[in-house]
Amino acid sequence: MLDDLELNLLRLSGAGYCCSQIMLLLGLEEMGRSNPDLVRAAAGLCHGMGDCAGPCGVLTGGACLLGLHAGKGRDDEEADERLALLLSELTDWFRDTATSEFGGTACSQIIGTECGKPDPQRCGGLLARTYARIREILAENGLDPTQGRDLPDD
Repeated sequence: MLDDLELNLLRLSGAGYCCSQIMLLLGLEEMGRSNPDLVRAAAGLCHGMGDCAGPCGVLTGGACLLGLHAGKGRDDEEADERLALLLSELTDWFRDTATSEFGGTACSQIIGTECGKPDPQRCGGLLARTYARIREILAENGLDPTQGRDLPDD
């Protein structure tokens, strides 16, 4: 039986989003927000930044999600001082996890198939575990995954 996250992953993947976009969509949905411009921008991270040789979109999308919670987004705000720590925690965890399971963090090492055709089980499972880890990292650092930074003035 699939849980809610797995069903959501299937829905988003079936709608044509890549891993980096799905990571941001999950975070935005949890905050009750939408941001099509941000989701479109994340397409630049898809498939290891295009040729599968780059880092997995789960990792790069996850880093963007942490930045969404702790980064600077307006002239009148500063990045949360913990952002570097948050990113380091995610990167270290992801590197250890992906290297032990797939031999590295490059998209090509994880999918193990033709570039642009992610393996639903490998990628979906890694995405779900990484999203859960991001939620833990945020909570461990006093940041609520259901809340983001203040909405920008329109």
